[in-house]
Amino acid sequence: MPGNIKYRCQQCGYESTKWMGKCPGCNEWNSFGEEAEIIPSSFLTGNLLSSPQLLSEVDLSQQKRHLIGLAEVDRVLGGGLVPGSLVLIGGDPGIGKSTLLLQTSEHLSRKLNPVLYASGEESPTQLKLRADRLGVSSDQIYLLTETNLEFILSAVEKLKPKVLVIDSIQTVYRPELGSSPGSVSQVRECTSLLMRLAKSRGISIFLVGHVTKEGAIAGPKVLEHMVDTVLYFEGKEHLAYRILRTVKNRFGSVSEIGVFTMEESGLIEVANPSASFLAQRSHQAPGSVVYASMEGSRPILVEIQALVSPTSFGLAKREAIGVDYNRLSLLLAVLEKRLGLHLGNYDCFVNVAGGIRITEPGADLGIVAAIVSNYRNQPIDETTVILGEVGLAGEVRAISQLDQRLQEIIKLGFTRCICPLYNLKNKKLEHSIELIGVPSVEEGLIKIGLW
Repeated sequence: MPGNIKYRCQQCGYESTKWMGKCPGCNEWNSFGEEAEIIPSSFLTGNLLSSPQLLSEVDLSQQKRHLIGLAEVDRVLGGGLVPGSLVLIGGDPGIGKSTLLLQTSEHLSRKLNPVLYASGEESPTQLKLRADRLGVSSDQIYLLTETNLEFILSAVEKLKPKVLVIDSIQTVYRPELGSSPGSVSQVRECTSLLMRLAKSRGISIFLVGHVTKEGAIAGPKVLEHMVDTVLYFEGKEHLAYRILRTVKNRFGSVSEIGVFTMEESGLIEVANPSASFLAQRSHQAPGSVVYASMEGSRPILVEIQALVSPTSFGLAKREAIGVDYNRLSLLLAVLEKRLGLHLGNYDCFVNVAGGIRITEPGADLGIVAAIVSNYRNQPIDETTVILGEVGLAGEVRAISQLDQRLQEIIKLGFTRCICPLYNLKNKKLEHSIELIGVPSVEEGLIKIGLW
């Protein structure tokens, strides 16, 4: 029931005891809305821990992870679903978030029945049609098309599910608040109540989050702070691959990825992503380089492609797909300053094949090699993998987890690896592969055969 009246900016969440025409936090006009302090639902208040506990007395017997049955989803969650966890999944419209959660619900319903799937965007008929297409036929999945959070909580109290799916958090609202669904106050208050529900009842909750045009999850940033795990579903509609990436996880490592392909029957797991990404690689093509990327604890081999061609109109064009644009500009400047390779009159395009995105600087030397290879129209040995971060002085700096990368490189049949010289110092492990350490970009290009 409502308590004291207060005012909050619907753009940035700034609070005030009185209405203000202009928000001091974000400088927006007429953004303040009236809302009441909300008292939590009664069936939650009696189940929360209210007294301090000794760390040594905390019982972990109920915190055993539950394997979902989808290996790629279990991986990004850190080894399975933790009871009482709150998981937020974001992604572009149509990327497959609802498809993924419906398939996940089916696997979970076999072990943790029942599962309640609450949708504020689709009717039961629409959900049933998708389920039939995906082959989901569990009799322990209950559908609820509702946006009022109080009604959803009443259904939870009656059904007592082990897993709850909210699709999506931006459509859910509390009637006590005066603002519309999707506003800052509604998203924050609804998520807060769902968090209390998860922790007090041990229910695992999945939230679907809309994203803005910039790709960030819509709503207040505090939403990502409140939940236990944040997953982003990445990919393009015209590409077959979908990447489920962990950006926050209180129960495991971050930057883990799960790889799927989108088929007519739903999302299919990719058991060997490295082989899949390299399956269509062009052999003896100038500008093609293989790089071993570390995604969390998993090494994945990808193909980096570069195309360098004379510019026809004014300033040279630079395009980066799958790598950071600013990083590409930095590497081109290093090539010009340290090696005297003038590319000012050449368009330069760099792409990571397959739609995967590389964020670590360890791909620098591979990008440089791909650019020089295409510029000189000279292919790189197809059995070679290139690793290393490039500094502004032209030095090749060390990378992390070289041994894990080498294991994947050897497994895929590659016989030579160009890597930073520093990584080979005091190296104890032996590998059945030719390791060539290079201290600088120039030395690296010489060893590759491009300089």
